[in-house]
Amino acid sequence: MNIINPATEETITTVAEDNSIAVQDKYHQARKGQAAWQQVPLSQRIETIRRFSDLLEAQADALAKILSSEMGKPVSQAHNELKGARGRIRFFIDNSEKWLAEEWITQEDGLGEKIVYEPLGVIANISAWNYPYLVGVNVFIPALIAGNAVLYKPSEYTTLTGLKIGELLHQAGVPKAAFQVVTGGSTAGKALLELPLNGYFFTGSYQTGKSIYEAVAYKMVPCQLELGGKDPLYVPDDNADIAKVAQAAVEGAFYNNGQSCCAVERIYVHRNVYDNFLKAFVAEVNQLKIGKPEESDVFIGPLARKEQVQVLEAQTQDALDKGAQLLAGGKRADRKGYYFEPTVLTDVNHQMLVMTEESFGPIIGIQQVSDDAEAIALMQDTSYGLTAAVYCDTQQKAEEILAQIDTGSAYWNCCDRVSATLPWSGRKHSGIGTTLSYLGIRTFVKPKAYHFRK
Repeated sequence: MNIINPATEETITTVAEDNSIAVQDKYHQARKGQAAWQQVPLSQRIETIRRFSDLLEAQADALAKILSSEMGKPVSQAHNELKGARGRIRFFIDNSEKWLAEEWITQEDGLGEKIVYEPLGVIANISAWNYPYLVGVNVFIPALIAGNAVLYKPSEYTTLTGLKIGELLHQAGVPKAAFQVVTGGSTAGKALLELPLNGYFFTGSYQTGKSIYEAVAYKMVPCQLELGGKDPLYVPDDNADIAKVAQAAVEGAFYNNGQSCCAVERIYVHRNVYDNFLKAFVAEVNQLKIGKPEESDVFIGPLARKEQVQVLEAQTQDALDKGAQLLAGGKRADRKGYYFEPTVLTDVNHQMLVMTEESFGPIIGIQQVSDDAEAIALMQDTSYGLTAAVYCDTQQKAEEILAQIDTGSAYWNCCDRVSATLPWSGRKHSGIGTTLSYLGIRTFVKPKAYHFRK
């Protein structure tokens, strides 16, 4: 399996891909390793994870360069991701003992009732390439703390990062048997689905998530899916600083090259502020620098996958053919690598792919609306339900609008953010199940009810 640098289109190295026999062998090792890892006291498992976090910090420069080289993320943004991952790990370190402790429910009249939380067993973590550290630690950190063994399959587009994660976890003290890195693409992923695992945790596209859900349903084990989104942002007409809103919207749409499940993918603007917003938004987009990921002031690097360039070209042409106006970008950048110019389309509608299908790239459609009711109807016109954002001057107005939108996360005057203290979950085609928050800690355990009668 060749590891390609998307900025240069050159091969970085070659990595062996696990076949079904190799995956089965890693499973058997994990099954044995899980029993031993579960017996390690919770406090010691937490300390092991603390050492892993320290290693991420100590080796941040090298890790950021590896991630950038194989995925295309600017090195500065790779550092941000590592910092964010350590923040989430800190949440799990600080809160796991509380939420994994046994709970006495009843202790009276000769009756005792308590709940004990036991690990699921051996789980598969089929992870994503866009934020391999952030989406990874959402799963394998609480899973390991809870006493599970993990078969971790990084995306084939961030294999080197996945191997480094395994190396550092083992260096921190997680037994090799308890955390196995499975390398490869669809063949290795399919092999995981055929194993008698105790849980499946996937981050990626709706189509792949749907196929995984169908493949493992008969096993009746947890299957958590963090899938895509078509996340809307709405700008009503009560905004004191439209330029500030436009700046925030640009970052929400184009950070990480738009390759984020919670990136802003469509914008609706009230007609009273539409012209001012558009002017400020395009001016901000025109300042985004495209360049090599290692350059410190670069905001837009290459796309991680060559195929996505064609998707963005198709969405742009579809919109133009149906009457949209192009205000910025719209084509591949004239340079080597998988680069696509930051693209802004207006006069768009829901007959266009750019407003209805996930883009996962630096492209945005901006649609004018006449009032809040029209905006709400358009925001709801999607099969996805991950996030939605409203930028306005009053929280009450934002909450009234967001309460009508069927999404797992709702933002007022912010967007494209995830907090370790709050549950991360999708609705409809954006997924099923929960990570992060105390709910995400208990995602990786199964409750056992004890009844005691004296």
